[in-house]
Amino acid sequence: SKTYGGTFLYHLEENLVAIGLVVALDYQNPYLSPFDEFQRVKTHPAIARHLSGATRIAYGARAINEGGVQSIPKLTFAGGALIGCSAGFLNVPKIKGSHNAMKSGMLAAEAAFDSLRGGSDGQEELTGYTNAIRQSRIIKELKEVRNCRPAFRWGLLVGTLVSGLELWTRGVLPWTLGHHADHESLKPAARCRKIDYPKPDDKLTFDKLSSVFISNVNHEEDQPSHLRLKDDAVPIDHNLALYDAPEQRYCPAGVYEILDDANGVPRLQINA
Repeated sequence: SKTYGGTFLYHLEENLVAIGLVVALDYQNPYLSPFDEFQRVKTHPAIARHLSGATRIAYGARAINEGGVQSIPKLTFAGGALIGCSAGFLNVPKIKGSHNAMKSGMLAAEAAFDSLRGGSDGQEELTGYTNAIRQSRIIKELKEVRNCRPAFRWGLLVGTLVSGLELWTRGVLPWTLGHHADHESLKPAARCRKIDYPKPDDKLTFDKLSSVFISNVNHEEDQPSHLRLKDDAVPIDHNLALYDAPEQRYCPAGVYEILDDANGVPRLQINA
């Protein structure tokens, strides 16, 4: 009840089922693992009956911008623009954003065409795109549900009541709730209970390594890492010391590991 999220399940053609879990990153317990929570979801009777006798054929994960209209950033920069989910156009209560992604792409293309037709060399900011977004149904739709997500900071009951009121009134309430930084919610490991996730049964639940193997992610073995640390001391001196290194658990691909060197000194290993 203290962690925001939700599950979806779609029946597709050819007897296929797509199932997923969304976990907000402002959770409190550093021992929470989104990957393992997803495995546990599949054991619920309401879900498991759809997967009985099924074969796992694919796996994937991604980060979602779920801040809503309050969190939309500056949309343009010299020679480019942010569209779709990278701009934060997801409708969180519906877990739906493809329609807004396509619409924002259309608006960006129209703005780019008008700019180039007007003699631009393509290096200026597309102010026309920003204006078009402000006047579009995208912003109207997101404003109607702007208070749904932040209301859940007060728990499931309050969040559900506020969300229901927001959806019923279509966002006409005279206030807009703000957000907080996700990391501010995390509690020190000493104040939290470790979560003992069951071992995978290789039928409904699986381990992380074999799941990543079927994710169709391709890269060169010696490819330089795209993940860089600003301060090498933070993962050990801060994250490990205070939160028992939550990066070992929040990444659904197992990219981050805490390993000991030859002298038994812990260090962060980035598998990317």
